[in-house]
Order: sequence, then C-alpha cells, then structure tokens
Amino acid sequence: MLPLTDTIRSRSFPAVNWLIIAANVAAFILLEVPLGERELNAFVLTWGLVPSELFGGNPLAVAAMFTSMFLHGGWLHLLSNMWALYIFGDNVEDRLGSGRYLAFYLICGVAAGLAQSFINPASDIPQVGASGAIAGVLAGYLLLYPAARVVTLIPIFLFPWFVEIPAVIYLLIWFGSQLLNGVAALGSMAQGGGVAFWAHIGGFVAGLLLVRLFARRPRAQHRWYADERLPW
Repeated sequence: MLPLTDTIRSRSFPAVNWLIIAANVAAFILLEVPLGERELNAFVLTWGLVPSELFGGNPLAVAAMFTSMFLHGGWLHLLSNMWALYIFGDNVEDRLGSGRYLAFYLICGVAAGLAQSFINPASDIPQVGASGAIAGVLAGYLLLYPAARVVTLIPIFLFPWFVEIPAVIYLLIWFGSQLLNGVAALGSMAQGGGVAFWAHIGGFVAGLLLVRLFARRPRAQHRWYADERLPW
C-alpha cells in the first residue's frame, strides 16, 4: 500500500517538517552521494548508530543517535521516508507547534535507535535512516487524527486501485506488519543488515506515549478535518 495523501489540511505552514525533509535530502546529496564505496562505508560507520559502539562507551555513538536519523541507504530509502513525513508530519506539527514537534521528532528517533540497539547490542552494523523518528510521527497522527482518511494506492496486478482508508486502520496495519516482521527477524539479526523493524516499533511506541504530552489543546472553534465525513 502506497499512501498518496490524507484528508486533513494543515492550519499553518509546517516549517520544521520542511526543514527536516530538506536536511535529510541535503545530507544524502551533499555528504553521501559524492563518496566512493569505501569512503561511504567509513562515513556511515562513523555517523551511523552502531550498537556495539553505543554500549561499548564510545562517546561519538551518542552523537550518532542523532546524526544517523539524517543518513540513508539509497534513493529509495530516502524518498520513501520523506514522502511519509511529507504526508503525515505537517498535521502533527500543526497540532504540536513547531518547537514541540522538533523535540518530539528527535526524541522518537533516539527511542527508535535505542530499541533496535537493545535488541542486538553486540551488532557492528550501523543503523541509518529517518524511519524510526517518522514512526513516532505516524503514532502521533494516529492518536491526534483518528477520523482522518489516507488516500492509498493499492496495485492489483497491473491495475492501480485508489481507496480512502481510515487512518486508524492504515496505521495499525502498518504497525502490525512491523511487529510481525520484527519478531520474524529476531533469529537472523546476527547474520547481517536489513530493515530495522525494531527501530520502527520503538519509534512508534515512543510516539504513542509522548504525543499527548507535547500536543497543544486544539482551538474549540476549529474543525480539524477537511473531509467532514467520518470513517465509520
């Protein structure tokens, strides 16, 4: 399922969300793309989050909990993450406020990195990507906008099918898939890299726990949903 848009219009310009997207794109294009394979591997080992370095007391690994959120493993990795952030992040920022949103995003990203690291603390494989922090944003969206709909592309053979799915259903399906894949991946974690499912799980759980603490009270006179039809 590919999310295309949602049914909510943001009240304000999502400046921080756009800055986060710009920072991720700039880091990839300016810092990663120009490097050769050997230099890129060394760069990612330095600035990606390596669990064995984190638990081994390397102080640089603490900084890597933040820098790793702005590095990606390729164009598809970058674009898929930024597209999800573009769709869901503006509304969460609108509800939290720009400063709170930035803090919320970074804390969820740190929680995501720690969750993946605790699952495999001896791993020497660096973690990179914004998806753990974005998982926290998805969780925030789930709780703040439960009546929203997500316009989704579902390919059936060669034919595209466009459908509006309630945000609650879409995001719970996404989280359930991460949880199932995370459990399935437990036995193979020592063998190599791959998708950091437990980072997604950790970021999502952090978002569920924290979003109400960061959210501002909505204005009573404002209708949050552009599409006033309820999903149920």
